[in-house]
Order: sequence, then C-alpha cells, then structure tokens
Amino acid sequence: MAHAQNAFANPKSTIEDRQFLCGVLAQLVERLNGIEEVRGSNPLGSTYLEKVLARRDYGQYSGRMRSRFTALLGLLTAIASPVFAASEGASEQRNGQIVETLSEISPKNIEATIRKLVSFGTRHTLSETASETHGIGAARKWIQSEFQRYSRESGGRLQVTMDEFTQPPGPRNPQPVQVVNVVATLPGSQPESRDRMYVVTGHYDSRVTDVMNTTADAPGADDDASGVAAVMEMARVMAKRNWDATLVFIAVAGEEQGLFGSTHWAKMAKEKNWNVAGMITNDIIGSSRAEDGQVDRDHVRLFAEGVPPLQDMPETWRTLIRTGGENDSPARELARFTKSTAERYVPGMTVKVIYRRDRYLRGGDHSPFLDAGFAALRMTEPSEDFRHQHQDLRKEGDAQFGDLPEFCDFDYIARVTRVNAAALGALALAPACPRDVAVEAKELTNSTTLRWTANAEPDLAGYRILWRDTTAPEWQNPISVGNVTRFTIPKLSKDNVIFGVCAVDKEGNASPAVYPLPAK
Repeated sequence: MAHAQNAFANPKSTIEDRQFLCGVLAQLVERLNGIEEVRGSNPLGSTYLEKVLARRDYGQYSGRMRSRFTALLGLLTAIASPVFAASEGASEQRNGQIVETLSEISPKNIEATIRKLVSFGTRHTLSETASETHGIGAARKWIQSEFQRYSRESGGRLQVTMDEFTQPPGPRNPQPVQVVNVVATLPGSQPESRDRMYVVTGHYDSRVTDVMNTTADAPGADDDASGVAAVMEMARVMAKRNWDATLVFIAVAGEEQGLFGSTHWAKMAKEKNWNVAGMITNDIIGSSRAEDGQVDRDHVRLFAEGVPPLQDMPETWRTLIRTGGENDSPARELARFTKSTAERYVPGMTVKVIYRRDRYLRGGDHSPFLDAGFAALRMTEPSEDFRHQHQDLRKEGDAQFGDLPEFCDFDYIARVTRVNAAALGALALAPACPRDVAVEAKELTNSTTLRWTANAEPDLAGYRILWRDTTAPEWQNPISVGNVTRFTIPKLSKDNVIFGVCAVDKEGNASPAVYPLPAK
C-alpha cells in the first residue's frame, strides 16, 4: 500500500503509472469481492469504482485486510476521476511540432509544382529523356533538384537518390525502358526507431487516351502531379524537423504502364528486409469538383484492404479470419490511425475510409506494397471526373477534356497534404506498434487477458488497450495500463468485442493498434 500511496503522491509519477495502478487495484478488488458484471462501456471507469466502494462487505476477510482495502479504495477514488479523464482525453491531444508543420504547407507551392510538372508537355514513361525541358527525363531531373534544394534548406537532412532500373519488355513497354524513382529520405533521429520507416508516394508519369502515345501532351495535373506536389511539399516542411522514425518521400514512375516504379521499390524493400511500417500513396487528389459540378472540399477517400486475396493463405491470415479479425488487418489499423489523427489536426476534414484495396477493380502504387506484406493505403479525391483523366486534350461541345491545372483545387490539395503530414508525423513520433500481441484463451472466462512483447524505445511510457463493438468501424474505448506486458480487463469478454493494443510514449504519442491473435 505504501508503494501505491507513494506513486500517487509523487508529483513525478506519470499519468501512465497512475492509470496502471488504478487497473491493478480494480482487478484486485474484482477478484476478491466477486463484483457483479458492470454495466457501461468502461469496466475500469468511475461507475465501476463507485460500485466497488459502495459494497465494502468483505465478509470473510480479516479486519486488517478490510482496512487495507478501504484505504486503497479511498485512495483510488481520490485520483480516479482525473486519471480516467486523462485516459479518455489522451486521443484528443495535438502535438505542437505537427501543428507547426501543417501550418507551413502552402497551396501556392503546390500550385507552382503542379504547373511546373505540366510544363514538361508529357511525362509518359516511354517519352524522351535527353531534353532539359520536355519529357519524363526533364521532369525527374527537376524533381531531383527540388528535393536537393529542400535538403540544403534543412541543413542536409534529406538524402536524395535516384532509384534507377531497367524494366523488361511487357504489354505496355515493347522495349526495355529505364525507370527512375526520385527518392528523398529523412532519417529518424531516435536510434531505436531509425530503422522503422514510413513511405509516402505520388507518381510523376502521365498519359492520354492511348496509353502507348508517348508524344502527345499529357499534362497529368490531377493524375498525378497533384500527388507528387503533396509528397514534395511534405518533404519540404518535414525535413526542417526531427522525427523519431524515418520518413521516405518518393516520386515514382511507370504507374500508368503497370506500377513499375512502386513494384521495384517495394520488392527491393522486402528483399532487403527493410522495416516499412506503413505506406500511403496519393493518386488523384487534385479536384474537389465532381462530374455533376458538386464541390466537396471536406472529404478525402482512403482505401484500406482487409484480408488479401491470396491463393495460399498463411496461417496468420487464417487465424485472423477465424477469430473475427478480418476487419483488423494492418492496413485497416493504419487507416483507423490515419483517420483519427488527420481529423484531429485538420479541422473540418473527414477521411472516408473505404474497405477495399482500391477503386472497383482498379489499382495503384500501394498495391505492390500490400503484395509485399506491408501495410499500405491509397488516398484519392471524393469523386473523380473522368473527362479530366486519361484523356486527349480536346473539346466536345462546351466540355473541355484533358487533365489540366485549371481543374485542380490547390487549397483542397493543401488540405489533403495536411491530412497526410498529420498522419505521417504522428506515426514517426510515436513508438513502434507492440509486437507479439496475443489474447490468452486457454481458460474459459468472462474477463480478457492480453499480453505482448516490450518495446525498445527509451521514451516509452506504457501501453493502451482499446476495444470496440464487433460491428463498430472505429475504436470506442481506451484504457492506459502502464508500462507492463500483460494486463487483464475484468468482466469484459473477448467474445463480445474487438481488442487492440498500442504503445504510448511520454509525450502522449501513440502507435496504431495491433489486433491480438490467440496466445500459443
């Protein structure tokens, strides 16, 4: 008891420590008194504590033990309200570094980047590479020079490389073709987190109606100069600051011809065993106006795959399905994190998560990352206008066809860029996701015990357990449990809810949740 009193009285003890002790004491009372099942969504909240306190008929226990319980419960009551209020409000905190970063994202810079990319005439993957002003070669040299400028302006933080390879002949490239991804890497500042990387991409190649037309002007303003502009603007503002984990900004090529650049990079990352903890591709994020003229500047679509369509399904995926976790793939946990984070930092913006790999029977640069086993998402504008996508420049009556800058909404693109940057910044400041998260299932019980492997970060504060109804899309209930690797939530059955565990550092930065598989 003295240890508990000291912990609660010590001004240096953290909220996480206090929350953990709250949980321990509540579990202790639960086990010794057989408290009836608690109504409400938070079995460790104030309603539960009031019910425990109200009972106090410890019957068979000695007077000394009863007095100890009474003292502990009195102490628990005194601190319960602020502690659990802090737990419930933790998800509403905003990190000052992220807020400052978002404030520097400029619609004017984004517009200038898009117009510059359009000025190269065509950026078709098979177009000319010798010219300094026309074709995909000129475009990639300019992107490289801009990344290098950002590096100089940030004191050399960005490491700029050209990821070059030869794509063998295929249906959309009759001859071998040199493909170049322009990569800017911002190494993480925390040694324990530096090998964990988050990747964001846009594709800088473009096309017209005939995917093999290599000479016609293909402005590709929305598809996908908008995504490249977002990636470049993020690199510019984020390179000025330290992030625990590594951020990788890539302008990929060959998307329109068959996802050449992203496939090469994802395959390389897998072969080299790189720790790609998450990836977002921005493809067609430039327009807020739908084909029918309706304007929506407050939404962006986020595509997140559940269980992948594998011919030979590994046991991990089988277990995920068998335990009802088909909606808790790493990609969908990343999507939940992205949605909740972005909506907290970008007022009025709603991230519409769509439970699908991509638009119906279509694909994008996140697909090779998913195929390589990485959590990956696609971000796209609310409603595509197909008159301004993959079209020859022309007029039909009063309708202008073609992917021109005049159809882009640069303020909207800046908002989507902030959505990306908020999520990436939060990911890069947070601890890694807990490993080996498992639910103990050997005994039949209406309580739930979860366990996991400890994180290595020196600034780790502890862990948070989340749960939601099985039909709910987002997490509904958080409880911080302290710096432990095993925790029991009493009277909350794993039969009835979905659980997750995330890691939290001392500044309140939290990782995405991890769905627990059955303990072996």
